[in-house]
Amino acid sequence: MGRFVKGSGAEALQDTSLHKWAPKLWRQKVDLAFRMSSSSTAAQYDMSFKILLIGDSGVGKSSLLLSFVSSSLEDLSPTIGVDFKIKQLTVGGKKLKLTIWDTAGQERFRTLTSSYYRGAQGIILVAAYDVTRRDTFISLSDIWAKEVERYSTNQDCVKMLVGNKVDKDSERFVSTEEGIALAKELGCLFFECSATTLENVHQCFEELALKIMEVPSLVEEGSTALKRNILMQKPDDQTTYADSCCS
Repeated sequence: MGRFVKGSGAEALQDTSLHKWAPKLWRQKVDLAFRMSSSSTAAQYDMSFKILLIGDSGVGKSSLLLSFVSSSLEDLSPTIGVDFKIKQLTVGGKKLKLTIWDTAGQERFRTLTSSYYRGAQGIILVAAYDVTRRDTFISLSDIWAKEVERYSTNQDCVKMLVGNKVDKDSERFVSTEEGIALAKELGCLFFECSATTLENVHQCFEELALKIMEVPSLVEEGSTALKRNILMQKPDDQTTYADSCCS
């Protein structure tokens, strides 16, 4: 059940050569995301927002994202550094493009992924207080909320606390009431969901988008980003026209 609360394979990662080259791979992903965000389809959207998923390794961040984008699941390896997906949807009568960044939860990557907090209009703390692992719930306040405060450059950023894996109710170690209380303490929206059954997955992302659109400064940022993408395409169009005139 979703609620709105308003208030104040890790083995693969132990390869040191992989860790060494990770920054280069991430830069390539950033370049790819930028090109996709600047595509010729930009005019089809009213606003474009950046969303960030953060939290402990293994709580289901990547699974939540994949479930939202494709409504399907597959065996996922731990995220190396960062990954991203783009989702198009209509919320509140507006056509939106969400660029959703999925970050690694391992401590060794934390300083390298800190830059991805910049410019995010929404942050989902999927430290997902994984309801079957109480330590991930404790990490929300001990680690991840502090990371947001330290690295986020947007004081109006909308935050959401998500409790994942509610399909494992018999293994629950964190109560809904505890989740609501922490969400109030951190000033977050609150949802419980399951990437496996898709329960509340779409609702939590859509609710986050709705709340972002209620903040004028974030709407302005989303609209400005869209206009910037459109304007960046104009020089190419003008160059093509000039060449054709001189041929």
